[in-house]
Amino acid sequence: MDLASPNQAATRPQPRQGPRPLALHLANASLTWLSSQAALPLLKSGSLPWKPELAANGSALLKSLEASDSAEFGRALERELRRRAGLFLKGIEAYRHHPYRRDMEDMPVLWQEGSTRLLDYAPAGGAPVLAVPSLINRGYILDLAPGNSLLCYLATQGLRPFLVDWGAPGEVERRFTLTDYIAGRLEKAAEAVSQASGVAQAGQGPGRRVEQKSNRGGTISVLGYCMGGNLALALADRRPDLVRSLALLATPWKFHAERPEQARLLGSLTGSFAVSFASLGEVPVDVLQAVFAALDPLLAVKKFSRFATMDQDGEGARAFVALEDWLNDGVALALPAALECLGDWYGRDTPGRGEWRVDGRAVQPRNVQQPSLVMVPAQDRIVPPLSAAALADELPNAERFTPPLGHIGMVVAHEAPKDTWPKLAGWLKEH
Repeated sequence: MDLASPNQAATRPQPRQGPRPLALHLANASLTWLSSQAALPLLKSGSLPWKPELAANGSALLKSLEASDSAEFGRALERELRRRAGLFLKGIEAYRHHPYRRDMEDMPVLWQEGSTRLLDYAPAGGAPVLAVPSLINRGYILDLAPGNSLLCYLATQGLRPFLVDWGAPGEVERRFTLTDYIAGRLEKAAEAVSQASGVAQAGQGPGRRVEQKSNRGGTISVLGYCMGGNLALALADRRPDLVRSLALLATPWKFHAERPEQARLLGSLTGSFAVSFASLGEVPVDVLQAVFAALDPLLAVKKFSRFATMDQDGEGARAFVALEDWLNDGVALALPAALECLGDWYGRDTPGRGEWRVDGRAVQPRNVQQPSLVMVPAQDRIVPPLSAAALADELPNAERFTPPLGHIGMVVAHEAPKDTWPKLAGWLKEH
């Protein structure tokens, strides 16, 4: 029985719904554990098929099993499966009820159109940097928590970051292709940054005039993260008059350079998505989350089992919850844009083949003459490193940097402020 007073119950945060999609994560874990029991008779009979690279280990396991008590081994297996299931569920419940909630002040909105906003992280001035996140996950991964904000860090380094906040698709955006996002919203946002950064306030007060100082040629630096890097590259290709330099973080380009069968499998979803979500006009968040979960079906089990063993009042647990909250706070993707990403990018590898078009014009990295920084995280499990490294090979004036981190870790991991942030800030200031 909950003995909390009505006032206490009213102020207590509601349990989280995630990890999303929760039913899928529970089903993946259950099927995996049950398959261990189902495979035991096959292992004992020697009829369990092994991959060639595992055959020797399988034979050794069978020999050790023959020397053990069969009934006791079965009971030990059941105890271990129950332990793992209990740890996983404990981690999920600890996450769902953890008291941490993100409490970050919204930055001023410089420009807005439809669901898209442009947030200004240093209104006092500095060299302008337009940060372009993915259309799928919310942009605040670049501003995750107090003390863990790449954009706030850049603002302390003499830069003026602006963040494109795409928002959830509204009635208008549900009809958007990638061309609509790039040639429409992103170009307008870049123009707004160029105009705003062309005026710097030197001082205000009685009898003092505001000094106007033009930014060099009105050009800006652009930082693209993940899918946002593809959008940023297209912007730089289309508008060299706006883009002075280009930083691309974990940006996929050659989608068939590594694990091509996985990319083609994602591309095969195009037809079913087109039919299933035609009436919605968008691909729902939980469907997108399920697609990402398919890249590593047991990742949730590993993460939340580990979380169950953490000090729930410690900084590590709060960092875990902050990141999971962001992962579970995605937005739907406009159906036309989703079909283009799945069918063209993943299915046919149009960017890698030089055939991806924006507003009828092919996006060609070799035409992007601006200085470029390509960050390829060495431990990336979302964007294969060979896919991202292809951009460094094709851009004429590119510098490659390979931090020893993962796709998300390069931005928010404990090591990021030492391994990634200073390199990025230094390069942006130099260019």
